[in-house]
Order: sequence, then C-alpha cells, then structure tokens
Amino acid sequence: MGDVVNLRLARKAKARDAAQGQAASNRAKFGRTKTEKQRDARETARAERLLEGARRDTGRETD
Repeated sequence: MGDVVNLRLARKAKARDAAQGQAASNRAKFGRTKTEKQRDARETARAERLLEGARRDTGRETD
C-alpha cells in the first residue's frame, strides 16, 4: 500500500513552493542593486543635460 499523506500539509507545502517560485521571479524581474539604480540615474541626467544644451533659443518665454 501507499504512504499515508496529510493533505493539509501537502497543500501548504505546494503553496509554499509556489510562493517561493513567485518570489524568485520577482527578484529577477524587479531587483536591481543600488549601483545599477545610480548608474541609470546618472545616464538619465546626462541625456537631459545633452538635450537641454542642444535646445534652440526661440526668444520667447515658455512660462
């Protein structure tokens, strides 16, 4: 005969495994180090400065 299985424990173990799989997926998808975030911020700021420096002066205020 087969082994006796507590279905409540099996259900909880299955849910725990699914939650761990979801957590691993989220870490891969959203997790970035502080250095990566700072690098992206520097690149964005550099692109904005470059764009602002290339802007033509039209002689009128935009406020």
